[in-house]
Amino acid sequence: SRTLYQGSVDGWLPRYLSHVNEHGAPTRAMWTDLVFNLIVLAIASADATSFFFILAVSNCGYIIFNFLNLNAGWIHRIDNGHIARPWRAPTWLLGIGAIFAYVNAVFMGAGAKVWNPMALWAGLITAALIIPVFCFRHYIQDGGKFPDHMLADLGMAGADLSVKKAGALPYLTLIAGVAVMLIANWLFVI
Repeated sequence: SRTLYQGSVDGWLPRYLSHVNEHGAPTRAMWTDLVFNLIVLAIASADATSFFFILAVSNCGYIIFNFLNLNAGWIHRIDNGHIARPWRAPTWLLGIGAIFAYVNAVFMGAGAKVWNPMALWAGLITAALIIPVFCFRHYIQDGGKFPDHMLADLGMAGADLSVKKAGALPYLTLIAGVAVMLIANWLFVI
């Protein structure tokens, strides 16, 4: 619930989720989380196959976002290396993280079909469902701009977003990750 709330405050998820009650609890995010989890649990309780399918899909989502986070460190270092931070990860640690991101992509591609032949594709589709949610918030609710306080947390201004020092590297990283995952899925057979 706190993640849904913070994503909303930072301009990534719909504004609906940023509501808090008089005690500071993100009530709408909590209700959204509860309803979604009840639906998933209702599906999972049907039989063991449904349970393992949902587990495999959720693990695919976890590994996808783990891949994104491990690569975000070195991309952020290229784009915003000048920004002061309380702790700066050593460059070698960012490099090891990027390597492990691809190791995880191999494991996801190779292992997802152990539980269900369609688990990988269902995981990719499920993860892609966030794209229209983000587009709704960013382009319809916020007119294509991130909230000022989000940029202030990064020590940036709106004009800084247009300068991308990493260039095509983030896109090449994503393409390489998808390629590694699909090759592992094709190569490893049950």
